[in-house]
Amino acid sequence: MNAIKNFIADEAGITAIEYALLAAAIAAAVITAASGLGTKIGAAFTALGNKLA
Repeated sequence: MNAIKNFIADEAGITAIEYALLAAAIAAAVITAASGLGTKIGAAFTALGNKLA
């Protein structure tokens, strides 16, 4: 019975899940920002290349 109480009281697993969710949210934001920025940078280089040609 004490093992069950200790398991329920232990919050280490919950903290790990919270950190994993936070890391996933940050990764999604970085991927989204990099995708949009990459498209804009590609267009800028294409425009620059057309002007030089």
